[in-house]
Amino acid sequence: MNRVYIVDDDIAVVKALENIIEDKDLGNVVGFNTDGVEAVKEIKNLIPDIVLVDFLMPKIEGVELVKKIREENLDIKFVMISQVDSKDMVGKAYKSGIEFFINKPINIIEIERVIKNVSRTLQMDRKLKSIESLFRKEKEVERQDNRIDRDELYIKSILSRLGIMGEKGSEEILKICNYLIKSKSSIMDVKLKKLCDIIFENPAAAEQRIRRAVKKGLSNMANLGIEDYLNETFTRYSNRLYDFQEVRAEMDYIRGKSKTPGRISVRKFIDGLMIEKDVGNS
Repeated sequence: MNRVYIVDDDIAVVKALENIIEDKDLGNVVGFNTDGVEAVKEIKNLIPDIVLVDFLMPKIEGVELVKKIREENLDIKFVMISQVDSKDMVGKAYKSGIEFFINKPINIIEIERVIKNVSRTLQMDRKLKSIESLFRKEKEVERQDNRIDRDELYIKSILSRLGIMGEKGSEEILKICNYLIKSKSSIMDVKLKKLCDIIFENPAAAEQRIRRAVKKGLSNMANLGIEDYLNETFTRYSNRLYDFQEVRAEMDYIRGKSKTPGRISVRKFIDGLMIEKDVGNS
């Protein structure tokens, strides 16, 4: 049911309109005023669906009232009511943004017809807005999906450069990254175990596969550094996905200079992947 507000300096006209609207079930009268200036304030506050407004009023003309309300970009339909029906005045009223112009004296049939027409217009407007909103949401989902696809491809490229894309655990790493992207959260804000509990059916096994994959990446990274300390993959990712001290420890372990291999931090590794995909897709 549409919400209706009435503005007329003649209280008898106000009451007549109110009775017609309620008797014919044309809407709910949410307010009225015989003072146009005060009516502007109330309309801005109430934001009714339909405003019936008199053309000629002492303090402010109906046309000016309509203009003041429309300046606020409020979704309100206006119907002008007047005893004067000159073409110039009617044209002036329509230019201000009204939907219909009704001549006094008030005719019940005409009031009913006009309000029903305005109600249909409102209904169509709402349907169109609903459709537009749906399209916007679909477009946004599509953009998000495209973004996720790009992010996943970029993360896959990093895992490939580390030589672990085909390893067990790489798919689990991708799933965690996708979860973090969709939920707009950070691996640093949640424990790995809790993430695995949320995402995987067998969280313990998934976490173990992830650790093995990250460890294999560390070993591959160390070997790259041994072969070529200036290797692009080594220089770019050795300190972003791992602690560089641990990479050096792994290099010494592989060379036989140390009995202790490098250690990994899965959270640092995944956080590094998330930072890298943002840098790479920016």
